[in-house]
Amino acid sequence: MIKLENIRKIYNGREVIENLSLSVADGQKIALTAPSGCGKTTLLHIIAGLVKPDGGSVSGFSHSDICMLFQEVRLFPGFTALENVMAVLKGSKKEKKEKAKMWLKKVELTEEDMEKLPDTLSGGQQQRVALARALAAECKVVLLDEPFKGLDADTKAQIYALCNRFLADKTLLLVTHDREDARALGCEILRFTEGMRLTE
Repeated sequence: MIKLENIRKIYNGREVIENLSLSVADGQKIALTAPSGCGKTTLLHIIAGLVKPDGGSVSGFSHSDICMLFQEVRLFPGFTALENVMAVLKGSKKEKKEKAKMWLKKVELTEEDMEKLPDTLSGGQQQRVALARALAAECKVVLLDEPFKGLDADTKAQIYALCNRFLADKTLLLVTHDREDARALGCEILRFTEGMRLTE
């Protein structure tokens, strides 16, 4: 379970998150929707242990159980697409390479593109590599921040199917502005306003 109690976060004198309490059960899938700048990404960073809240507590899981896809693509610039995915895998070099190739094929990347550095790939390709890396890590809790941006409709449909298959038994927190994304992944939609105040 993810348990948030009275979470507060202040930036430059502004309370971005105001006393937010939320519980997410094991295997539950939640989509967080709110206008831009309301604190959705900050909340994911707090859950992932990347940002410390100014008040409240986060409990119920270990940070080693979490993997995250960031809103901005955070691929290792000096690593090829293949090496980026291999970086989160365990096993021998041969085993990691084979598994990374499998994941990149699942997100429709060619073997030629697997050997390219991130800055030579298109934005959509980079997004798919980042998503493959997040799924390949096989964590119990998956945080996805706008994971489908830059993908065309056909690619989205394939990625939806992939996510549903491999996230079936995972706990998922999805940040999105697109309710279709939330519905496609079977998420319960929670709507927030400024200060990450939950609305009806």
